[in-house]
Amino acid sequence: MRLALAQLNPLVGDLEGNGRRILAAAERARAGGADLLLTPELSLWGYPPRDLLLRPALIQRQEGVLASLAAACPDRLALLVGVAEPVAGRRQPGLHNALALVERGGWRIVCRKRLLPSYDVFDERRYFLPGDAPAVLELEAGGRPWRLGLTICEDLWVEENLRSRWPDAVDPIADLASLPIDLLLNLSASPFGRGKGEVRQGLAARAAARLGVPVVYLNQVGGNDELVFDGASFVVDRAGQPVLRLACAAEDLAVWPAAPADAHAEDPAPAPTAPPDPWEQLLRVLVLGVRDYAAKCGFQRALLGLSGGIDSALVAVIAAAALGPAQVEVLRMPSPFSSAGSLDDAEGLARRLGLATATLPIAPLMEVFAAALPPALGAPPAGVTEENLQSRIRGTLLMAVANQKGGLLLSTGNKSELAVGYCTLYGDMNGGLSVIGDLYKTTVFGLCEWLDSEASGPCRAALGLPSAGELIGAAIRTKPPSAELRPDQRDSDSLPDYGVLDPLLKASIEELRTPEELVAAGADPALVARVAGLLRRAEFKRRQAAPVLKVSDRAFGTGWRMPIASA
Repeated sequence: MRLALAQLNPLVGDLEGNGRRILAAAERARAGGADLLLTPELSLWGYPPRDLLLRPALIQRQEGVLASLAAACPDRLALLVGVAEPVAGRRQPGLHNALALVERGGWRIVCRKRLLPSYDVFDERRYFLPGDAPAVLELEAGGRPWRLGLTICEDLWVEENLRSRWPDAVDPIADLASLPIDLLLNLSASPFGRGKGEVRQGLAARAAARLGVPVVYLNQVGGNDELVFDGASFVVDRAGQPVLRLACAAEDLAVWPAAPADAHAEDPAPAPTAPPDPWEQLLRVLVLGVRDYAAKCGFQRALLGLSGGIDSALVAVIAAAALGPAQVEVLRMPSPFSSAGSLDDAEGLARRLGLATATLPIAPLMEVFAAALPPALGAPPAGVTEENLQSRIRGTLLMAVANQKGGLLLSTGNKSELAVGYCTLYGDMNGGLSVIGDLYKTTVFGLCEWLDSEASGPCRAALGLPSAGELIGAAIRTKPPSAELRPDQRDSDSLPDYGVLDPLLKASIEELRTPEELVAAGADPALVARVAGLLRRAEFKRRQAAPVLKVSDRAFGTGWRMPIASA
């Protein structure tokens, strides 16, 4: 049997458009001699469709799209398509997350997802009912019958260390072990997370060992709102060794000749290719997230403020790679406190990237605000009020230019700042997308160091960036972090060193460790209490932040549901 793995980038809710994408993949699959085309979880809808699933008109339209696919399906090719199957007589939740087998002239449901994630960014129990039985698809191909075990995304995540997710002990892989199958297929829509690729491959390898068959893992690719799906699909043989890998952060299609699962068959030799460097994966995913967010929301251009600091420099690089330098504009907005070095660094970066640059000094506007506020304040604005005014003046200028030119304003704040509230509402938090809001400051430094290394050259070239020499620049990478809102200001005036702060934040946010646990592990009690207080008090700011591209185990956004008012 020859399987075609179609790593597709759907537009959520575009049933007809996604149907055309599937049909185009089917034509390529048939030309490659495939017998069966695999498409990702909910491929007809795009993942996650969220409350679009509650619209009866869309459920009805799905029927017509499936009928059209069946009518146009190439001869001698079957398609596995991810669908939302309505359950008769049920109100919300009244659907199954299912797979339909589409063939010339008809279609039928062949698999229902059994494990419905309702943690982090997932909320599938709001919409779906779980399947109650293992799924085995029987097909004829290559002159013999085939039995294909079918699972959908989370159905593969049944390791002992994941048992807390599934206290009812449903194990779709164990249920398939009692049924003779030739292959296990897992069709997924799994968002990117740092280190997640190794976890997926480990899960597939252990499933292969349990079942004694090769495992095909097919993943969605593309950015949908704050989630970025990295694709990175693969096949492992019955020994758990990779024999095929698809692209990371790009659409791809490959045909794999599966060997019969019998005692005399030999699996293909493992593929020699290795997954991309982790820094390259992270960069490509961020680029994909910006590109798709802009395109799927109808933006062709992007805008950001370029301060000469490392955060805005990284966002400028990502934007240039995502949209092309000609579609990105940067504003320099110096105040009386902006250093000459920062202005020069910003100009040099814009020149290296080929970005259009405008300079709007904010000193005159600062003077206007300083003259206007004394009747209400009883004195000129000072301290944090004066500092925040600078940020809000800049945010207003950026929004005005974005509105006038129809561009997407990119926020440049990092996760460390969002966590502790070291950011200004209606100022530097302005924007339609927070590009690096899930990267701690230390991660920003690490990614920029990799970008400026020789190792990044091939990736930079592939993304249309200058491939030789420094890109960010040593001057930007080595200067002490500073918002430059007062003379000689440093981030360290208000915050612990990021090398100390970030591990505490990660432990608190992603590992859900309590202050008591952090102190028991050796952290300074006063520092832990201070950081915990900053994290809690900044919740009202995060609730009003732009969507954050998610690249960690837990990002601020739909997977972070903390109350604003809490003890």
